Amino acid sequence: MGARSRAADAQQGDQPTKDLTRNRNQAITEKENAVNESLRLKYLRIALVLVGVTFIAGIYLLMIVWPSGWTWHTGHSDYPLMIVGVYATLGVFLLLAARNPLAHLSLIWFTVWSSVVHGAIMAFQALASPMNHGHLMGDVPALFIVAAVLAVLTPRGQNAALAQAA
Repeated sequence: MGARSRAADAQQGDQPTKDLTRNRNQAITEKENAVNESLRLKYLRIALVLVGVTFIAGIYLLMIVWPSGWTWHTGHSDYPLMIVGVYATLGVFLLLAARNPLAHLSLIWFTVWSSVVHGAIMAFQALASPMNHGHLMGDVPALFIVAAVLAVLTPRGQNAALAQAA
């Protein structure tokens, strides 16, 4: 019994050291998470600027340079100008959101989900019509890439709070 008692006493004596080590490791992990979220937020800001500028000027240029991958109508159509107007407006707001992404999470998630839905509809339409297959290499994957990048970089829940604290 004496040996067991001494072992139990030794373990209890080690308990404060274990607690201190656990608390220190937890503090280091929280600090690392805050730094990671801060870095993630920095990359999100960059992505928002790049997507915003692309939406403002890039879509129109791609419609001119690569019509088979970016323009859905041939001949005269009001559609391209309407799409450019909608995406340019969204681009301006994404540039504004880049200043403080955590204050504009709903706009970022709107961009993510609307890009997924728009890309899925266009993919279906491109697959259904052989003359639109070029879009499977152009605007369709571009929208899915935008959605994926913004979704991966946008902090959620507790991570958003960590990013804000960092």
